[in-house]
Amino acid sequence: MRGRFAPSPTGPLHLGNLRTALVSWLQARTEGGEWLVRMEDLDTVTASRAHEAEQLRSLAALGMRADGEVVRQSERFDLYRDAIATLRGQGRVYECFCTRREIREAAQAPHGDLPDDAYPGTCRSLTADQRSSSVADGRQPALRLAANGEQFLIPDLIAGKYTGISDDVVLQRNDGVPAYNLAVVVDDAAQGVTHVVRGDDLLGSTPRQRLLQQLLGLSEPVYAHVPLAMAPDGSRLAKRHGAVTLDDLAVRGIGPARVLSRVAASLGLCAPDETVTADELVGRFRMDTVPREPWSLGDDDL
Repeated sequence: MRGRFAPSPTGPLHLGNLRTALVSWLQARTEGGEWLVRMEDLDTVTASRAHEAEQLRSLAALGMRADGEVVRQSERFDLYRDAIATLRGQGRVYECFCTRREIREAAQAPHGDLPDDAYPGTCRSLTADQRSSSVADGRQPALRLAANGEQFLIPDLIAGKYTGISDDVVLQRNDGVPAYNLAVVVDDAAQGVTHVVRGDDLLGSTPRQRLLQQLLGLSEPVYAHVPLAMAPDGSRLAKRHGAVTLDDLAVRGIGPARVLSRVAASLGLCAPDETVTADELVGRFRMDTVPREPWSLGDDDL
């Protein structure tokens, strides 16, 4: 059994991130497996080694340390481009010249069984002349997967059975950077990841990743999507909500031990004021008791 936690090093981890990491770490430790940390730093404009170091310190402060060296996606572009070449050889890759605005507008229209935010394949049927004209106009193409309406039933350890259809997901951005959905399946397979625990905002992307795994002949991990942490106003927890990181909470006199208790209590693993260590939680953890509803933080929690 090998699990992983894969944050983007674009800022400090907040309580919701730490909660998901704890579920992942506890699953690996409960099953006697390994726990890896991978930095999803494809967006090198906002990612940094300073943020990476800060995130690793936060994990360690709560008792979570990775088994082995940290892997960075920014150092693995050749693997992703080899995967794109394989898909191109299968006739599954096409150029997309749509702007962000065009993609946003196209995704807002209904497209049958595709997800609400799905790309409808606007550029699939472009002629050679139309592609040449777009290049002449200075447009650089992204690369997309040509999906064929493949539908997948994903058994999820928390969400239950999820059914979804893959759309024409981006494989490489128009700046030449490989895209998340491709990179994550290549990395999980390369690292031998058997169990993926992540936020349930990524549940809808799982059919896309399952299709890529099958086309590339990659292993298919077991998924568990943890409900998100929600701010008092009902939105997803974010830095703008105030004291949501370890440094923020330390200013208010709340140390890592108290944060761990707060997060563990939200998972039903201890009493709200009980002092525990991460190692002590291992014997109490069961994936089938992870709450199925979002963690709603009150004003007193921030």
